[in-house]
Amino acid sequence: MNYKNDNLMIDGIDKIILGELISDSRKSINKIALKIGISGAAVHQRIKKLEKSGLISGSQIIINSNILGYTTMAFIGIYLDKPMKNFDAVNRLKKIPEVIECHYTTGNWSILVKILSKNNEHLMSLLNNNIQKIPGVSRTETFISLEQQISRQIPI
Repeated sequence: MNYKNDNLMIDGIDKIILGELISDSRKSINKIALKIGISGAAVHQRIKKLEKSGLISGSQIIINSNILGYTTMAFIGIYLDKPMKNFDAVNRLKKIPEVIECHYTTGNWSILVKILSKNNEHLMSLLNNNIQKIPGVSRTETFISLEQQISRQIPI
């Protein structure tokens, strides 16, 4: 099935290319071309079209944080005393390297962050000495992830 909006048309060949790149972003254009049965130049042009449309951008290497000793993943809901403090709080959170995601949310929290720490003591130190000392943070709510069970891209 093809996908079309005002800016982009994705056909079956594009979906195969995207699937190959999602499974291994370093896969060579020639290998993808051989699998599909088209030229490397055609694959290259299609990838450029997908990049130009904004559907894909760059590629990334995924670091295994466990090997680096970061074995505790946590999600922290941050309550701000005033919504206007969001900008300053986020700028402070950007300076904490262990904060790997930050989301502006609806509901009780103002901000939800995903954090990697070496262990529970490291997490507690980050909470007490960094996050809870940010001006405007009134309190936090922490959830420790026991295991990430799903990690994937949206299906094409």
